[in-house]
Amino acid sequence: MFMEFEGNPIAEPTSPPIFACGRKRPSPTLRAHLMTQQQPVSKSTKIVATLGPATSSEEVLQQLILEGVNVARINFSHGSHEVHGTTIDTVRRIDGELGTYTAVLADLQGPKLRVGDIEGGEMMLEAGETLTIKVGTGMGKDGVVYTDYEAFAADVQPGERVLMDDGKLALTVTETNGKDEVRCDIVHGGPLRPRKGLNLPETKVSLPCITPKDAEDLEFALSKDVDWVGLSFVRHASDIIELKEKIAAAGKHAKVIAKIEKPEAIEDIDAIIDATDAVMVARGDLGVEMPMQEVPLLQKEIATTTPWTLETQ
Repeated sequence: MFMEFEGNPIAEPTSPPIFACGRKRPSPTLRAHLMTQQQPVSKSTKIVATLGPATSSEEVLQQLILEGVNVARINFSHGSHEVHGTTIDTVRRIDGELGTYTAVLADLQGPKLRVGDIEGGEMMLEAGETLTIKVGTGMGKDGVVYTDYEAFAADVQPGERVLMDDGKLALTVTETNGKDEVRCDIVHGGPLRPRKGLNLPETKVSLPCITPKDAEDLEFALSKDVDWVGLSFVRHASDIIELKEKIAAAGKHAKVIAKIEKPEAIEDIDAIIDATDAVMVARGDLGVEMPMQEVPLLQKEIATTTPWTLETQ
């Protein structure tokens, strides 16, 4: 089967595409909208829009689709299943009214590491001083912060870097008891606020790629017949294979997009590309964990081998 898009035939995959989204015969509403535009909505490059509270109303969602959004990304790092389900239903209803097709991408959170809560809402880290990171759910204060990453003290080694808040804060591990406490020297300081991200660019993280939360979110997303599932913090091709097996076991046909955010993924990139249906170069996290100047070259290399998207600046 083929889909006509700007007069060019594009092969239609087994599920609605993310990179070649076609449109059915436009409704009167869509035709009227197109007549007011100098540029056509159809295009070779596709637009993936992350939906959230600001885009929750039916009016805003319809306008996004009219303006050319091809893929609705649902971020399962935030929000409830009830809210996400309502959003997906609304997108599908609007598509039915307009005669459009908007693919739905369920983006799983993955093993995102974070620090815990901090007394007073902020802790100032000073270069040259020491910070202790403990495993648990306590309140951070007096040079001590917490993380719920249970294997943190076992995984990190002295000399490895610990980055916080998208790389704004940098520390070096000096000591770990291998169980629940790590001492770090602060290299680049600044204010640390609650729930900020924790990056370990030189550490082999032992967390599974599909966490228990991801498994629950995946089950829900598949029940809503999403078109694509985004797998965060992919490290190996086996991560993709595991996700595809779960999708097949549920009797669904959603495609998989591998999010490249870890240097470990670069080491196995050829096998990951072979295993996945598409790749998302997540430049935010990737630029924190590897030299930023190498990211553009990497994304260009990936672009020659597989369907792909870019995420963040």
